[in-house]
Amino acid sequence: MKKMDKILLITIIILCLFGLLMIYSSSSIWANYKFNDSFHYLKYQGIFFIIGLFLMILISKIDVVIYYKYSNQILLVSLILLVLVLIPGIGSVRNGSRSWFGIGSLGIQPSEAAKISLIIFTSKYLANNRDYISNFFKGVIPILSILFLFFGLIMLQPDLGTGLILFTSIIAIFFISGVSNKFFIIGGIFGIIGVILLIIIAPYRMDRISAFINPWKDELGTGFQIIQSLYAIGPGGLLGSGYLNSIQKNFYLPEPQTDFIFSIICEEFGVVGAIIIVLLFSILFYRGILIATKTDDLFSKYLAFGITFQLLFQTIMNLCVVVGLIPVTGVTLPFISYGGSSLLISMASMGIILNISRK
Repeated sequence: MKKMDKILLITIIILCLFGLLMIYSSSSIWANYKFNDSFHYLKYQGIFFIIGLFLMILISKIDVVIYYKYSNQILLVSLILLVLVLIPGIGSVRNGSRSWFGIGSLGIQPSEAAKISLIIFTSKYLANNRDYISNFFKGVIPILSILFLFFGLIMLQPDLGTGLILFTSIIAIFFISGVSNKFFIIGGIFGIIGVILLIIIAPYRMDRISAFINPWKDELGTGFQIIQSLYAIGPGGLLGSGYLNSIQKNFYLPEPQTDFIFSIICEEFGVVGAIIIVLLFSILFYRGILIATKTDDLFSKYLAFGITFQLLFQTIMNLCVVVGLIPVTGVTLPFISYGGSSLLISMASMGIILNISRK
């Protein structure tokens, strides 16, 4: 066992620490108004960061063979949690979605754990069934069945953003495993049809599409968030207004410490700050893909790639929402946005990749 990838480790820590700084900056005024404590969100995220850091280091020392051995059990636990969270009285509703287990003022989101558990299971299945990869019914259908089950449970919450991240990550692992291109062409057609149907059957999703096309049509309703986000990004200029000097966090941009924290980063640190954040994420993704390509073990290769791609796709989705390139999805920015369960799972996932980098 060699030493872990230090560049990846340092990059993760820098992103998390910068996230803590921005969570305080973006949430202090709102937290003081709501809880009479400007450090409220910072304290909770700080606790999760410390726990996540120990968890990441611990997991980096656990051989990935353990996940290979217990992948079925990990998947089953995730499935049970996804079912339990839908039961009134057990799962709690936040922002219109029954996707949380409430523990006091804290919340745990089982869909975050479901994303990594399905990647582990898929990596094991594809590594063990190389001979069936070219056979759609034997190589693809078994995983697709489980994927649709998980996706369906997440959509019942409902949480389209998380569902899309989960679905796309598994399809990406299929792609590098050598599944026939016909599958992606046919699957892409059905996927587009499916997304259109999901939008049609939920009026609020159609409202988000309308707000994306023309946010000023309902500037105080569905278009409010994206308009306020652009009002934050625009004045940032090259160097920004300076740390703690954001105007939009003063009750203009709703809950800026979560999905739209990148807007506050652009407002306070400008184009330079935005570029630095993008470069840090680029380093993280590059190191993750590099580790995946260098490992000889097929299970580890699929696992490292799946985790890296999942974080990459989530990051791109968040940044695209913030700058108005895609409709609002409710997806957080990994390592930076406020959210304990998201931070813990992201750091735990990186711990797995750091373990693979040791070999």
